[in-house]
Amino acid sequence: MGHPAEAVRLTQELLRFNTINPPGAEEPCARHIGGLLEAAGYRVRYHGIGTGRANLIATIGGSDAKKPIVFTGHIDIVPLGAAPWTRDPFAGETDAGRMYGRGSSDMKSGVGAFVTAAIALAPHLARTPGVALVITAGEETGCQGAFELVRDKALLEAAGAMVVAEPSGNYPFIGHKGALWLHAKTHGVTAHGSMPEKGVNAVFKAAKAVNVLEQFRFDNAPHPMMGQGTLNLGTMHGGLNINSVPDEAVMGLDIRTVPTQTHAHIRDQLAHALGPEVELHTLLDVQSVYTDPQHEWVQSVFDVMQPHLGARPEPRAATYFTDAAVLKPALGEPPTIILGPGEAQMAHQTDEYCRTDRVEQCTDAFIEIMRRWTGA
Repeated sequence: MGHPAEAVRLTQELLRFNTINPPGAEEPCARHIGGLLEAAGYRVRYHGIGTGRANLIATIGGSDAKKPIVFTGHIDIVPLGAAPWTRDPFAGETDAGRMYGRGSSDMKSGVGAFVTAAIALAPHLARTPGVALVITAGEETGCQGAFELVRDKALLEAAGAMVVAEPSGNYPFIGHKGALWLHAKTHGVTAHGSMPEKGVNAVFKAAKAVNVLEQFRFDNAPHPMMGQGTLNLGTMHGGLNINSVPDEAVMGLDIRTVPTQTHAHIRDQLAHALGPEVELHTLLDVQSVYTDPQHEWVQSVFDVMQPHLGARPEPRAATYFTDAAVLKPALGEPPTIILGPGEAQMAHQTDEYCRTDRVEQCTDAFIEIMRRWTGA
C-alpha cells in the first residue's frame, strides 16, 4: 500500500464497518487499521473505552532532537437519519468520481488518506523524528474517545505538529471554535393544573430566562479571524403533563467560542445575567483551537497545498469542533492544521459522499507533509 489510489480502496474497507455511534463498535475497524500499520512496521496499541470500542495509537521512528508529527481522526459515524438512502451506506460504492457511504466525508476518507501515507513512508521513518497516528472512537458524541485517551497519560507523548484530517475539501484550516454546551434549569413547585396558584411554574421562570438569552451579548473583543462567539438556544423542555404545574424546565444552550473567550468567564457572565433562579450544568466543554498562520510549519503546509488548490491558502477556520480541542493540550500545544479530503457540507447528510480525486490528492499532500517534517 502506498499509491494514492489505494487510499480510496482503504476508505471503502473502512466504510464497510458499521461504526454508528451510539453504540460505536469501533474496535473491529480499529484493529483492521492496526493490522495494516503493524505489518508496515508501526508500534500499535489499542485503548479500550468500553465493550467493542477502542482508540488506536500507532507510532514509528522517534528521536530526541525533534518531536514527531501526529495525524489524527475518528472512525465513529453518526446515525443514518430518517430519510431513505439511495446508496448502500456501508458498501463504499463509487460512481462518477464520488465514493458514497456514511462516514465517507466525516471522516473515514481522511483516516484512509493518512494511514495510506503513513504506510507509504514507513520504510524510511525508522531513524527520523517519527510519525504518530491517533485514531479515536466516540468523537461524534463529544470527543468521548479523546477524553478517555488523555486521561491515560502514558499513552500520549508530546508532538511537534498535528494534522486533524476532518473534512475540509483539502483546504488547510488553522483553527476552529470551541463548544460549551449547557443545560439551564429552572425549578418550581408542582400542583394540580386546576389550581396553579398552589404551585410555582418552572416554565414561566424559563420563559423569563429565554428573554434574557435572546438579548445576551458576550463582553469579549471579537477574534480577528473567527469573529465573535455565538449562543443558540437549541432545546427547551418543561412539564410532564398538561394538567399539572411543571416543577422543572430545561433549556439546552449551544455556545461556540473563540480564542478571546474563556469558558469559565462565559459561565460567570451567563449566571449573572440569568440570576439565581437558573442553574447551569455543563454537558460539553472543549476549547477553541488556533495556530498563528505565520508559524513556520503552517506556512510549510500552505506551500504543500498551494499547487493542489491552484492558489496559496489564506487563513481560515472550521465551523465545527474536533478532537484537537482535547488532544492539543495533552500533546504539548503543537501547531495544528485541520486538513482532510471530505466535503464539510456532506457531513451527516443523507447519501453522504466524498470525491475520490480529493482522497488521492490529500494522500499525496500527507506524504509530503510527513516527508518534510521527518526528512524521510
